[in-house]
Amino acid sequence: MNYKKHPKRMIRATLLAICFAVASAHSDVVVVVSASSPVTELSKNQISKIFLGKSRRFPDGSRAVPLNQSEGNSARDAFYMQVSGKSPSQVKAHWTKLIFTGRGQPPKEAANGDAVKDLLANNGVNIGYIDQAAVDDSVKIVAIK
Repeated sequence: MNYKKHPKRMIRATLLAICFAVASAHSDVVVVVSASSPVTELSKNQISKIFLGKSRRFPDGSRAVPLNQSEGNSARDAFYMQVSGKSPSQVKAHWTKLIFTGRGQPPKEAANGDAVKDLLANNGVNIGYIDQAAVDDSVKIVAIK
């Protein structure tokens, strides 16, 4: 294919390649809790409810405090798509509605995965998500059943 004659095709091909690269960059986002947390597994539905403000408790009845990565972070976008099927704009609209009606506040935000790990290490009720490559001894991966 001659891209010199068809610059729009070149632009489309480049944008498509970028989209695939971004999507695969954070395809291994995992849900994590403090290494000392008793939580070991949750369903996608339970995780979604915690992060969308529909539940404030883990299945055992203990308090669950979700931690988001900052808005626009690709790990955040991948996480919400994986557990709730919602796009960034849908998540934002969800929280705007809850805030406006006085029925909830969005999760506390951390700048990135390292900040999430720091907050998890200091508080056993927090739950967050990070890139799988960033997992270390300070956190435990929550199995999704």
